[in-house]
Amino acid sequence: MSKFGELIDLQVPVLLDFYTKGNDASIAMHPVLNDVAAALGDKAKVIKIDVDKNSQLAEALRVKGLPTLMIYKQGEMKWRQSGEQDANTLIGLIEEYI
Repeated sequence: MSKFGELIDLQVPVLLDFYTKGNDASIAMHPVLNDVAAALGDKAKVIKIDVDKNSQLAEALRVKGLPTLMIYKQGEMKWRQSGEQDANTLIGLIEEYI
């Protein structure tokens, strides 16, 4: 969990994507997240978290539906939603916290 604290305690917004390899909606989000990361460059971070490998973290954050997306800035959750999102929506949301 201490590594998680380091991940989210940044000056730039951090978009977390909780996914599993067996979830079609999660897999569909990967190219979208790559587009978001490319569009924002070093103004934000996009981090994919495999729920199967990080079950304690997913449980602690009450991740139920997949994909679950969260935006953190300076250690504070700013936005959270389960389900697929398009790149433009995510870019717009993240830009609010840049």
